[in-house]
Amino acid sequence: MDTKAAIIALLSVWGVGACPTPPALAQEAEDSIEDDGRETDNPLLNKVWVRSDADDSQPGPMQIFLGDGTLVSDSCWETYRLSKWQQVSATAISWDEDGMTINADIASLSDSELVLRLHLGADTLEHRFVTASTPSVCPDMNKG
Repeated sequence: MDTKAAIIALLSVWGVGACPTPPALAQEAEDSIEDDGRETDNPLLNKVWVRSDADDSQPGPMQIFLGDGTLVSDSCWETYRLSKWQQVSATAISWDEDGMTINADIASLSDSELVLRLHLGADTLEHRFVTASTPSVCPDMNKG
């Protein structure tokens, strides 16, 4: 939200403004988000990435890097996790997982494929992802 829109919103909440915020300001705010390009130019963002190099007998774990800095991690057999993530550079990201910072290099990234090299202490692990196909439902997992 730009400064002008924030001031008008505050004035409206405080009852200083006699009329609601004009629609033109709302349109300007929407246009500025689209013109900003942050969320549309980065193929990493706002997609469901599924591990393609995981165990073939089970669906791969999923990660969703949201534009607001939230990482959603989920799988068919574990509870989902919400973490903070950040893009450190054009080729590196990091996120917090159980109090540890996970650093990863983006080895390759396209609209449909992602390869991350995770630096875990002295080890480097490569994780391969593809965008999820829809519809998709987790299979019944054998719990016994």
